[in-house]
Amino acid sequence: MIEQFNSKQFVAFGKQWTDTAFKAHGLAIAGFERTVELQLKHLEGQVNAAVDFLNEAAEARDVEGARALLPKSFALFKDSAEKTYAASQELMGLTVKTSEAIGDLLKTGFETATAADKAATRKSK
Repeated sequence: MIEQFNSKQFVAFGKQWTDTAFKAHGLAIAGFERTVELQLKHLEGQVNAAVDFLNEAAEARDVEGARALLPKSFALFKDSAEKTYAASQELMGLTVKTSEAIGDLLKTGFETATAADKAATRKSK
């Protein structure tokens, strides 16, 4: 068995897996960046909507002004919930796509390594 061990094969195998791991890491970082970007965009929209509502609430000087805010507060809550749900769905889709890309990359790495190992085994026989 030791005769069949070839240091060139081992180095090639190690290089291949290092390259695959580096590419997978790049995909994971890119997915993380897009996730953070999406969350910050969503947070900015939520903060802007809340600040606009609070500005309107600060201008209410009497009971009628406060009553007018009630429907707006419900609309703000509804809009916020809908946008949060949409953002979570987009984040889930992004996570699935990133995971699939990494899985495909690893699958290709396994297949390439298996093919190279089989070829080396045939060559050594």
